[in-house]
Amino acid sequence: MTMISTRESYGRTLVELGRENKDIVVLDADLAKSTMTRYFAQEFPERFFDCGIAEQNMMGIAAGLAASGKTVFASTFSVFASCRCFDQLRVSIAQPHLNVKIVATHGGITVGEDGASHHAVEDLALVASLPGFTIIVPADAQEAAQAVRVAANTYGPFYIRCSRPASPAIYGSDYRFTLGKAVTLRSGHEATIVALGLMVAPALEAAKGLAEVGIDCRVLSMPTLKPLDEGAIGAAATETGAIVVAEEHFEHGGLGSAVARVVGQTHPVPLAFVAIKDTYAKSGKPDELLKKHGLTAGDIAQQVRQVVGRKNWVQY
Repeated sequence: MTMISTRESYGRTLVELGRENKDIVVLDADLAKSTMTRYFAQEFPERFFDCGIAEQNMMGIAAGLAASGKTVFASTFSVFASCRCFDQLRVSIAQPHLNVKIVATHGGITVGEDGASHHAVEDLALVASLPGFTIIVPADAQEAAQAVRVAANTYGPFYIRCSRPASPAIYGSDYRFTLGKAVTLRSGHEATIVALGLMVAPALEAAKGLAEVGIDCRVLSMPTLKPLDEGAIGAAATETGAIVVAEEHFEHGGLGSAVARVVGQTHPVPLAFVAIKDTYAKSGKPDELLKKHGLTAGDIAQQVRQVVGRKNWVQY
């Protein structure tokens, strides 16, 4: 199985875009080797700016360059891009609606041994609260490459969350990413798993295992968190009658909260959430942390069985 990280795909795609568009500039905050913007820096040093360990200042510079007509990519770790720079995102980028593409790597707890200070588990909730921001969490390298291209060619602020570890390929070369649209990876009529990012692979694994015991489960990949594909969620609620949301993020404020809002407004059905509860993670290997915080295929399957059982409850 091909294993490539979404951050690696981002770095390679950025170079391709740089060759095609001379108005693209790239900023980083002393992490180019980790965010993979080093590839762009090597080929286009005159259009790459290392802002040092000054992430808030980097966002201000990004805003200024965008206001001058540049298409700006700004990268650092997800936890710094969202938490440390929130005021700059809000005032300097979101409010003037500038053409800044924040591609943040090392999302979630799969940052691993770097520990709680570097685990981005609030980032999606923070950025989703900002009007005008488009938020994408690609499931694999193929989707990451296409999402970065779409961001480069779509005016406005973007937040694209990439991951540190290599992940399995979900899509083939014929895949076409469409902004704001979910992808049905597996059909099913008894329940739906809605997943994003690195949780898409275990969602598919869970659905496969459930099929072996007679539970027919739909899998929706939701690469665009904002704008959300409300139509696909409403259809899943109506057609399957139960939904489990899987994300590498706090339970509150991320994909689960967004899905629950849509379901509550359109077609209420049993819901369950595979996400990080109200606690920070420790330092550890990515697989160990995912297991400890209930983010495995087994955990997803367990929640699917639970919501399917709740479908028969009498409603008063």
